[in-house]
Amino acid sequence: MSERAMELPDIGEHDTFPKLLAYNAAHWPDEVAMREKEFGIWMEYTWRDYETAVRRFALGLRSLGVDRGDSVCIIGGNRPEWIHCEVSAHVLGAMSLGMYQDSLNEEVAYLINYAEAPVVMCEDEEQVDKALEITEQCPCVKHIIYHDPRGMRKYDDPRLISQERLFELADELDREGPELYRELVAATNGDDVAMLITTSGTTSKPKLSMMQAGPFLDHCMAYLRADPKYPDDNYVSVLPLPWIMEQVYAVAESLLSRITVNFVEATETMMSDLREIGPNFVLLAPRVWETIAADVKARMMDATPFKRRMFDLGMKLGMEAVERGEHSRLAHWILFRALKDRLGFSYLRSAATGGAALGPDTFKFFLAMGVPLRQLYGQTELAGAYTIHRGDDIDYDTVGVPFDNAEVVIDKPDENGVGEIVARNSGMFLGFYKNEKATAEDVRDGWMYTGDAGYFKKENGHLVVIDRVKDLATTSHGDRYSPQFIENKLKFSPFIAEAVILGHERPYLAAMICIRYGIVAKWAEQRGISFTNYTNLSAQPEVYDLIRSEVEQVNASLPEWQRIRKFLLLYKELDPDDGELTRTRKVRRGVIQEKYQEIIDAIYGDLDHVHVDTVITFQDGTTSRIRTDLRLVDLAPETGVVEAGGNKRAAGAA
Repeated sequence: MSERAMELPDIGEHDTFPKLLAYNAAHWPDEVAMREKEFGIWMEYTWRDYETAVRRFALGLRSLGVDRGDSVCIIGGNRPEWIHCEVSAHVLGAMSLGMYQDSLNEEVAYLINYAEAPVVMCEDEEQVDKALEITEQCPCVKHIIYHDPRGMRKYDDPRLISQERLFELADELDREGPELYRELVAATNGDDVAMLITTSGTTSKPKLSMMQAGPFLDHCMAYLRADPKYPDDNYVSVLPLPWIMEQVYAVAESLLSRITVNFVEATETMMSDLREIGPNFVLLAPRVWETIAADVKARMMDATPFKRRMFDLGMKLGMEAVERGEHSRLAHWILFRALKDRLGFSYLRSAATGGAALGPDTFKFFLAMGVPLRQLYGQTELAGAYTIHRGDDIDYDTVGVPFDNAEVVIDKPDENGVGEIVARNSGMFLGFYKNEKATAEDVRDGWMYTGDAGYFKKENGHLVVIDRVKDLATTSHGDRYSPQFIENKLKFSPFIAEAVILGHERPYLAAMICIRYGIVAKWAEQRGISFTNYTNLSAQPEVYDLIRSEVEQVNASLPEWQRIRKFLLLYKELDPDDGELTRTRKVRRGVIQEKYQEIIDAIYGDLDHVHVDTVITFQDGTTSRIRTDLRLVDLAPETGVVEAGGNKRAAGAA
């Protein structure tokens, strides 16, 4: 099936999202473009329905005064209306700006003001509340449109307008000028900025990448040549639509290859909805892949002894086969065939992960299962991914090879070929919106300096990404290590959700670990361990013993000088709302270093515990005071610190 010829349009002629939509609606009006599950029923939307919705959104926004060069902000979950609103903004020559559904008020206000958006499109009452609470800070907002009318009767604000009323305005304008919509679509230009995409912002507030429709579509064509898609393919959209890669899959590749995009009913029903659809390809964040792997292992806790033995045998055979570059037929029949069906992965022809590094152990777990998982690598500024594993040429230590439209080089490589990854491709951004200084810092002579350290593997030409250049660390004894690499090995454990490796300019490595609450809670309940909440559970001696065994397993797979000497279990989960992670779950190390400085200092002192007295703020604005003692576990209290050469030093020696 992978050798089928793709049916792709001429993007020289159809160089914008609205033009592609018009082309698809004219040639395949009754073909299903999208599905959305509501109240347990899958609702289908054809290309004709898609265009009709975009037409009404566009003319409605036109009636509200939205014009070329304006920005339209969209905030809500993954729904057809999200994409309809985005494409309708492009019809008017306006720029779409998606915001993450769980963004805090401060983040939303910053982005709206930065983009000077006159219109904000909200999904429901929750997002409307957020918009209304910040309107005094956002004088540019003239209209707040909402899709779901439930709970909206209590509001009396002149800026509020329902989607139903917006469509009424659209119908009036359509009657006055029946050809207006077609004229607007024809006037769209692929060289215009169509999307403002937020960067991950690991060190500061997010910047806005200006993406032109024409170059973006050209890059997506290169993506399709590397990983083909067909009109009868199904894709389940679960990653946030503001993220660049979901824009590639759910919007651009849908318009280009006519795949059917499916929207799940709720986050809680994602896996069951995914199984019902049986997608041909999926894109999931590393954290989701890690969670799926952890859940599979956790379910085995409740299985019969016979099933646990079969699981262990299947995993052993499968992982051994992967190491040989093969698949175990016996493991397939005794374990993986049923497991793939249960997860909804039976029809997968392609699966991908990106946005952050995926640990090699998790990668091997899914390859052993027969999931054709591929690692992507890229940046928002370069239209998302531009490297991928091709066919069976999969190396779980790498991110594959560049697309045919991309160039990747290593800047200032050392004796091992390691340097900064520098790249360019046909979909490269125009620059950062209203930030020429930041553009000049990251782009030099047409090349994007990614800030990532990496090298090309001599054996196969694959790109290996080590870590952020600024995050590569060295102990006080001169031993270099990658925090991200060790963190990913820890997160392969079903009991560990997040980890932060410390040790830069310190005598040894240490870890701050967040337990995976749901699974550890189940583990504790099975053993009769009582607890009240996350903080209390993470402080239980039995939980410390559990995590200690997991850390020791990871240590056994690492060189001695990269092993974790001390660890503690944090009293809370790391959270994007607290600035500790980006919205794509990357660790903000600067924030961690500043926020937990006292704890970090205690780890490298002679203490065996750290007293914590702090206040945490929840998403709804409520606060809670936490007073607890964090236990410090020393895994090698008498062995000293081991250098790269194998010599031992006393732990306090410089």
